[in-house]
Amino acid sequence: MKFMKLGTKADTFYTEQATRTLISEIVVDLVIQINDITYLLHKLQFPLLPKCGLLQRFCCDTSDSESVSLELHDIPGGEDAFELCAKFCYGIAINISAHNFVSALCAAKFLRMNDSIEKGNFVGKLESFFNSCILEGWKDSIATLQTTATLPEWSENLGIVRKCIDSIIEKILTPPPQVKWSYTYTRPGYTKKQHHSVPKDWWTEDVSDLDIDLFRCIIMAIRSTYVLPPQLIGEALHVYACRWLPGLTKIKSSGSSASQTEESKEKNRKILETIVSMIPADRGSVSVGFLFRLLSISIHLGVSSVTKTELIRRASLQFEEATVSDLLYPSTSSSDQNYYDTELVLAVLETFLKLWKRMSPGAVDNSYFLRSIRNVGKLIDSYLQVVARDDNMQVSKFVSLAETVPSIAREDHDDLYQSISIYLKFYTEQVHPDLSKADKKRLCGILDCQRLSPEVRAHAVKNELLPLRTVVQLLYFEQDKGSKATTSHKLPKPHEILLGAKHRPATATTKEEFNREEIRERDHHKTKRSDGKLLALDLEKKMAIRGEDIEETQSEKARGVKDASSSSGKVDLDPKKIIRRARSKSEHGVKK
Repeated sequence: MKFMKLGTKADTFYTEQATRTLISEIVVDLVIQINDITYLLHKLQFPLLPKCGLLQRFCCDTSDSESVSLELHDIPGGEDAFELCAKFCYGIAINISAHNFVSALCAAKFLRMNDSIEKGNFVGKLESFFNSCILEGWKDSIATLQTTATLPEWSENLGIVRKCIDSIIEKILTPPPQVKWSYTYTRPGYTKKQHHSVPKDWWTEDVSDLDIDLFRCIIMAIRSTYVLPPQLIGEALHVYACRWLPGLTKIKSSGSSASQTEESKEKNRKILETIVSMIPADRGSVSVGFLFRLLSISIHLGVSSVTKTELIRRASLQFEEATVSDLLYPSTSSSDQNYYDTELVLAVLETFLKLWKRMSPGAVDNSYFLRSIRNVGKLIDSYLQVVARDDNMQVSKFVSLAETVPSIAREDHDDLYQSISIYLKFYTEQVHPDLSKADKKRLCGILDCQRLSPEVRAHAVKNELLPLRTVVQLLYFEQDKGSKATTSHKLPKPHEILLGAKHRPATATTKEEFNREEIRERDHHKTKRSDGKLLALDLEKKMAIRGEDIEETQSEKARGVKDASSSSGKVDLDPKKIIRRARSKSEHGVKK
């Protein structure tokens, strides 16, 4: 950082209560009041009046021996800026740098310390330093532009803002090999000693120190040149957001909403909306993960619906590029008890599907669009496996998100089964040991047993957390799709499982009923049913009916009525036991 030193005398200014004066034997004849500070100075003995055109005008009607009192409360930069001007007049040593240049120049202009008043005056020296040093430096221009925020109107009128922005843009557009000035670059793993070449985004961190309005001026000016690629503009926006917006670290603070004042929320809201408005229209100019982070924060800050809709649209365009970690953001809604914000993911997914249907009417025949939606389907199933461990995850929300994915988006249901299995296991272990039958039925209703791989189907048959109906369907398709077991240990047929044919001798009446039922089922299957699920449901109904027959038989036995088959032992047709026997046989067959 460059600086300019003026004057050679020692600083003899001192403070006594609210008064500033300097050590001198000369009588004070000029009193200047600025805010709460009173300056006791001298008119002619020191070159104060000769260098200040404004003070000359105020004192022109007074005699040399007469004391003058003035109030300069509206001087730009306040008492600090005035004191720099006063010390310059007294010849006291001062240092001018990018940090105090703006206030010094504005105050000098206010006091009319131009070369027309006296040659070599303060304004001329300051302007020379500005043009030859500050505008030639990178960090000096940035620092000077930052300080203009304290005096925006003066800085704008004096051309300081425009000149600084032009200087910064010129340097940003300089090819990286020609960058010779110092810059800030603190990316993880980057060291200047190991990298001799200048990175393309070398300027992004220094520019992120600016106020959002100044930052916007620079970014929009750069975009208008079409010199830098959209990805580089997007990187600058990402760096700025990380610098100023809270919450981008994905850490959920329990008291974040309470601790953040309305003023700071309004400021952050403006920053976020401005950043979104500057994102280049080019796909991939920013990452989908960055868009999700902005979307998560926007919900907390309560940004405009226009901004939120635009973020959802932009995120949906790149949804297939997302990873599970990109979607894992805590819910900021007070009404949502879930840890993860599934509503956010659902909103982006629905928008993606609308765009996908609009852009790919023949997606089945188009490999790109098919691959796109398959990626999204796999992403959602992987996401469900993570949110399934959320203690407060409701079945309705879980099912709603899973059902939103169209059938074409899933090549199989293996990942979906895995997420359901995790949900059932985690819920019974961590929340409540008994999930209601209705919830289990609704949860497993989204699963298509025909689209499970043989390995996953074999695992599901032994999963005791699944409802009875799902197990029956699985057993049927295990048999129907021909899980090739050995002849000696082949899987029992569904009717054998349900009727317990292998565990008891059947009476003549039972055999006749079975034969009639088998013929009726086969004829009915040929005429109306090709769907395996419906057959499995029929089998389940038969099992329920058979269970009623068992109860009647047991009741008759209690009244002392003996059946011809009682000599062969007690009949055990408990549905749950039947399923367990089928599972054990299935497992035994697979091992063989």
